[in-house]
Amino acid sequence: MLAVLVGALVVLAAVSLAVGSAYLAPDVVWHALRTGGGGDAATIVRGVRIPRTAAGLVVGLALGAAGAVMQGHTRNPLADPGLFGVTAGACLAVVLAMVVLGVRDPAGQVWYALAGSALATALVLAVAGRGTGNPVPLALAGVAVSALLATVTSFLVLSDQPTLDTYRRWVVGSLAGRDLSVTLRVAPFVAAGLVLALLDARSMDLLGLGTDTARGLGQRSALSRCAGLAAVTLLTGAATAAAGPIGFLGLVVPHLARRLVGIPYRWVVPVSALLGACLLVAADVAGRLVPGELQVGVGVAIVGAPVFVTVVRRRRTVAL
Repeated sequence: MLAVLVGALVVLAAVSLAVGSAYLAPDVVWHALRTGGGGDAATIVRGVRIPRTAAGLVVGLALGAAGAVMQGHTRNPLADPGLFGVTAGACLAVVLAMVVLGVRDPAGQVWYALAGSALATALVLAVAGRGTGNPVPLALAGVAVSALLATVTSFLVLSDQPTLDTYRRWVVGSLAGRDLSVTLRVAPFVAAGLVLALLDARSMDLLGLGTDTARGLGQRSALSRCAGLAAVTLLTGAATAAAGPIGFLGLVVPHLARRLVGIPYRWVVPVSALLGACLLVAADVAGRLVPGELQVGVGVAIVGAPVFVTVVRRRRTVAL
């Protein structure tokens, strides 16, 4: 299954380099990649589509894995990577950078988004207090912090018209106009988050048996929750920093992954990551074919919603 998904991702990446407002034949794309010469085709491939495809791959891997970790730790099949306040923290930090420092460049917003994600996570842990080892207080703390940060963000953007104009384009979620330097800046954080998520897979399997049972088997629940929260922070924060908040992806792909490989998280996490990358790149390619171009955040909802409804209607949702 992993080999099939990797192959599908390679095919989708190739399609992403060829398809867009200007279709390029495969031999033209290959010539632009191989020779590195000039011309319109080379400019489109190397200057626009390679950075956009690379961003889609990295962001999709991050959000897919983050969704699996979120659902594994909260044992909630409707959990989303933004539940811990990570997305809201990144949004608020980016807005503050716009309002206070005038940072409008996506490359310059990366570090603020990552810092906001980390601070929001720390705030969630502080609010949860000793309930860190239990998924319910942690989830409630995440919802409360997300609501608070979203309210502050709305107040700031509504009080500053230039920031509102920039923010409304960023908040939809988009891969367009992302320079390759943005992806390179967030890639190490995504890699660290993926490694942490894979290392935490066994802990999520034990936590699925119940907190008391996991503790009886020697599992340190609070430490495992913190490791999972760190993975979600790195993955979601980096993805939000690179492409803006993209919803729905982390909710859908873990369900598809469990249909394909079962419940063990040592398989669910990597399969969710690959599925997330495939779905995001496919949604981005489909959005380019729409007149005027549809942003990938909207495209993910259009592509993912029917898939999610089909999974839910055909079979009973896997109990977590």
